[in-house]
Amino acid sequence: MNLQKTIDGAIHWFFKLLELLVVVCMVAMVIMVFGNVVLRYAFNSGISVSDEMSRYFFIWLTYIGAMVAMHEGGHLGVDTLIKHLPVLGKKVCLFLSEALMLFCNGLFFLGTWKMHDLQVSNVSPVVGLSMIWVFGIGYVVSVVMAIINLNVIYRLVTGRITEQELIQVIETEGLAEVEKQMQAGKA
Repeated sequence: MNLQKTIDGAIHWFFKLLELLVVVCMVAMVIMVFGNVVLRYAFNSGISVSDEMSRYFFIWLTYIGAMVAMHEGGHLGVDTLIKHLPVLGKKVCLFLSEALMLFCNGLFFLGTWKMHDLQVSNVSPVVGLSMIWVFGIGYVVSVVMAIINLNVIYRLVTGRITEQELIQVIETEGLAEVEKQMQAGKA
């Protein structure tokens, strides 16, 4: 049990670190873009490095945010059919969904791997940075998301997933209210 607490703590702090990286990327982007706008408007000059680095930070911010959202179950989904299925149907749909995402993560990793040599030798025009530092995030994202998929599949197969977790969509408040009104209209 102590090992499980250690693993859970490591996972918690890993995703807290990712959240911090999202904030750092966002703040750096805002500073670079706003600073460049001020320099161009007021002094008719700019920092070309900030244009390129803000694009790279945006790429990393997007992928890191996707990992955090997947961990928190925050991605969009449609549960219209799933919530009306019996428990076995929900389990089959969850398994298929996670298996398809796992397959896509495998393709993403493979694509990043096949482009690795090209990206290592490709250098950004202004900063002179090897592009693997930009697009190598594909390795991290595909592995982290695949681990999340495998964890859900493992919990599903071993029966450690609750019935509420079978529907992987977080419902919005407005949608819940509309559904209540629709149910009241049917009665």
